[in-house]
Amino acid sequence: MTSQPTAGGRTGPAPSGAADALAAACADLRPAGPADAVAGVLPSWVAAPATTAEAAATMRAAAELGLTVVPRGSGSRLSWGLPPRRCDLVIETGRLDRVLEHASGDWIARLQAGVRMERLADVLGQAGQQLSLDMPVPAGGDAGTVGGVLATGMAGPRRLRYGTPRDLVIGITVVRADGQLARSGGKVVKNVAGYDLGKLFAGSFGTLGLIAEATFRLHPVPAAAGYVTLDCGTAAAAAGAVAAAAESPLQASAVEIDRPAPGAPIRVGVLLEGNPAGVPERVSGMRELLGRGAAAAEEPPGWWGHGAAAASDSTLIRIAFWPGALREVLDTLDSAAAAARVEPAVGGSPGAGVLYAATDSLAGPEAVARFVGALRAGVGRAPAAGFPPARGSVVVLNAPPLVRTAVDVWGPVPGAALMRSVKDQFDPGHRMAPGRFAGGI
Repeated sequence: MTSQPTAGGRTGPAPSGAADALAAACADLRPAGPADAVAGVLPSWVAAPATTAEAAATMRAAAELGLTVVPRGSGSRLSWGLPPRRCDLVIETGRLDRVLEHASGDWIARLQAGVRMERLADVLGQAGQQLSLDMPVPAGGDAGTVGGVLATGMAGPRRLRYGTPRDLVIGITVVRADGQLARSGGKVVKNVAGYDLGKLFAGSFGTLGLIAEATFRLHPVPAAAGYVTLDCGTAAAAAGAVAAAAESPLQASAVEIDRPAPGAPIRVGVLLEGNPAGVPERVSGMRELLGRGAAAAEEPPGWWGHGAAAASDSTLIRIAFWPGALREVLDTLDSAAAAARVEPAVGGSPGAGVLYAATDSLAGPEAVARFVGALRAGVGRAPAAGFPPARGSVVVLNAPPLVRTAVDVWGPVPGAALMRSVKDQFDPGHRMAPGRFAGGI
């Protein structure tokens, strides 16, 4: 058996002959280097299979050797979540980069997990189609791969209209921890048999198995787009503008906010998409709806998609909440920041009930821990009268090592028992990214 990680973060001695067994399964195997560390834990090897069959063989070899495995796409969000308790082998999907099928008439695409989002946009764009996940790009990073986006469950501003990866995936092929292939879903949108497997793997952070392929439903690239922006001086004004835009029959594709620092104006942005004949009229209607100070533009504001959610060198916190409780959440953010003496940038998709807060990279771990604790206490309260009981959550997606030791990254996990039973079914030996997910799963 492999030993536990050493003090320096590397996993200890591996079974005799492990390298030969892995090399027999995967032709592209190399010793890991410092750049391959997963949240500070250095693996022994990195394997890059070129086919789904080779990926399955690599996983079978790892299972026979008792090795722990962490999947990796582009690595742009590999630091998110908790460090793995052990990490013997990283399986990167960069060579699994084929667009296996683009059935434009059926509005679907079947993709290998390593396809880059930027390349996919180019391929689909030639047919006037898109996978409607406009990912926030971390500073100095990229939008990621198909498998990585699905594994982290991330989505950009247009999640208000199109949803998240779990809403768009209609089929998936995964390699289980024992090396067996499992498939669910279909090639057309109407075939949803087994769709829940795709939902299970969406946002699973690689803890259930290796995503090898995914099939997504597509949407047309809009022929025209327009933006309406408004600066709001108070949380109440911003909440009112967001609610008006998100609930309007003008059908906004995205309603975003951005506030670079406490006390700064809250910038509201609304995206309207459609045909060239109708978009200008809808933009005009949105300006009238939002009232005095609203401005129109054909291009997105400079902060669009580049705010808190794209932070990479600071503590990044995701706050999920009932959209109708936006004012209370913004007030909680302000009071928590003042009490902890931090100055977070805040942005995200309040119409879809998701905000991100990024603290200054110099904020101390104790201050960040106080901030997160106060956020959880506030977001957990019942929202305004007339709304259901709060279902808010506060998750630390990314943080420096000292902050990770000072704060509970995932926070309370109401469904922990069910999640552990799912983990036990898919990965009985707990070898897939052990400890990375909520509840130490």
